[in-house]
Amino acid sequence: MSEEVNKANYGADNIQALEGMEHVRMRPSMYIGDIGVRGLHHLVYEVVDNSIDEALAGHCDTIDVVINEDNSISVKDNGRGIPVDLHKKEGVSALEVVMTKIGAGGKFDKDSYKVSGGLHGVGVSCVNALSVSLKATVYREGKIWEQEYERGKALYPVKTVGETTERGTMVTFLPDDQIFTQTREYNYDTLASRLRELAYLNKGITIYLTDKRVTEEDGTHPIEKFHSVEGLKEFIKFLDGNREPLIAEVISMEGEKNDIPVEVAMVYNTSFNENLHSYVNNINTHEGGTHLSGFRRGLTTTLKKYADASGLLDKLKFEISGDDFREGLTAIVSVKVAEPQFEGQTKTKLGNRDVTAAVSQAVSEMLENYLEEHPNDAKTIVQKVILAAQARHAARKAREMVQRKTVMGGAGLPGKLSDCSEQDPQKCEVFLVEGDSAGGTAKQGRDRNFQAILPLRGKILNVEKAMQHKVFENEEIKNIFTALGVTIGTEEDAKALNLEKLRYHKIVIMCDADVDGSHIATLILTFFFRYMRALIEGGHVYIATPPLYLVKKGSKKAYAWNDKERDALSEEWGGSVGIQRYKGLGEMNAEQLWDTTMNPDFRTLRQVTIDNGTEADRIFSMLMGDEVPPRRDFIERNAVYANIDA
Repeated sequence: MSEEVNKANYGADNIQALEGMEHVRMRPSMYIGDIGVRGLHHLVYEVVDNSIDEALAGHCDTIDVVINEDNSISVKDNGRGIPVDLHKKEGVSALEVVMTKIGAGGKFDKDSYKVSGGLHGVGVSCVNALSVSLKATVYREGKIWEQEYERGKALYPVKTVGETTERGTMVTFLPDDQIFTQTREYNYDTLASRLRELAYLNKGITIYLTDKRVTEEDGTHPIEKFHSVEGLKEFIKFLDGNREPLIAEVISMEGEKNDIPVEVAMVYNTSFNENLHSYVNNINTHEGGTHLSGFRRGLTTTLKKYADASGLLDKLKFEISGDDFREGLTAIVSVKVAEPQFEGQTKTKLGNRDVTAAVSQAVSEMLENYLEEHPNDAKTIVQKVILAAQARHAARKAREMVQRKTVMGGAGLPGKLSDCSEQDPQKCEVFLVEGDSAGGTAKQGRDRNFQAILPLRGKILNVEKAMQHKVFENEEIKNIFTALGVTIGTEEDAKALNLEKLRYHKIVIMCDADVDGSHIATLILTFFFRYMRALIEGGHVYIATPPLYLVKKGSKKAYAWNDKERDALSEEWGGSVGIQRYKGLGEMNAEQLWDTTMNPDFRTLRQVTIDNGTEADRIFSMLMGDEVPPRRDFIERNAVYANIDA
């Protein structure tokens, strides 16, 4: 791949300016998704993607990402350096064109980049437009070139500021507080998760992350190194580290089929969940696409052929389905496509038809070889498939029972549900409330026009450890399905949801602000992630934030959501301040619950989103799975106050 790229002389003429960037500052969400936490971090990914593209082209192997003291970000690579010579069409330096023209970049020139992640042309110019300041430094042809910008506009022409033996590009930017009004503070773990992912997806590349906001005792700043020798094979081990393996080895392959580089890694574990993660040019395609279809086809065809030949299926009285072959499977599919066709700006679903056959063929060859060379593992996998098929038939009966109880089946709503009068789902919201006591208070305090209440009895089933038919048989889970009115998936895809009949477009998890409440909220989120993920991806799931304290002095009263707010109020008011600790929602009266937690004019709802599907999968399996040591380690590292029994 790199030999073909090296034939091209990468210069100013390779940079193509497609369109202006006037609308970026006016409509930033069109370019980066939103102007909240996710959009803020997306700026970093856009700059890093440029460096990764250099690595894919064979010109870069080291990337340094630094979170500076003021929350600005610096990204430096050892690639060729952005061209600085005059761009004939634009009449200015190619560097200035790249930095100030939306859609400008070498990746639109096929001779410069064979494969690239950011093909929608947002890139570093969008980052520049949304930054109060940005400085680009290029190390190229023995010189150091520099240009600075303010909110997307160059402050001076590109100039030389020194000589160097280095090569590459460094971009330092500070997000604009006029755009990112919610926060400009970067989360270290969020950035680390994405950089770790990129290192696994591009083996051999070294990425460093430094946090200069933290100073160690010796005066240094913490630096984390991300580097992978085995690529997806290591990625699978990392993701599945919290699950008990069914087979000893990770099944993996990499190669090129029909001129499409394909890399696949997979392993079976003892869980009941299917965890498929797919990437195209390093982009996490969480909606799947043709590459995932190819993987499923190759897996099902090859395993079924082997299972039939083994004779292990002879006693089965029903057909094995595709789902049965994927229960307890964790797999990663990564393809590199020269001209990917994504559905929508979000680039979450691949549409290239030719990729299906390439991946299917690669997976078939990989599996055939593995099954022949590992007969004991092959038998173990087939036995797992048979158990999954038997459980699926049991689940079908339970699922049909749930389906009959849904509104579409005409059997009515759950008895505990207090519904609202509004008929338009877009205006309706339902609160999933912990316990009958809090449910009673919520029913009294709600606005009956658009707010429904569904009390849940205690802790719902931990679906991470349960077989599918046990999930559908659980009374509380059946009530959730029935109240929401969604259609449960078919036998072929039991977790697919039809949201056309969704009765509430806001689903609010409202639990006590204590340890048990947090556990219940996590159980509900685990259920949504594993069985109703479309609700989260559609932006329908929220978490309520009830206050922890009521602070009173004379006729004055105020609510506090944490100890810091409580202490600040106590200090501000001085003297004898009365403090009431709410141990649960049931301790509030209806008026207090409405004022603090349910009133749309004053409440704070936290929307549940999935920024990184692979990391979310790993966290849920760690927190809710069978393996105790990883969970204990997580709690000890992250809890502010934790008393853990040995």
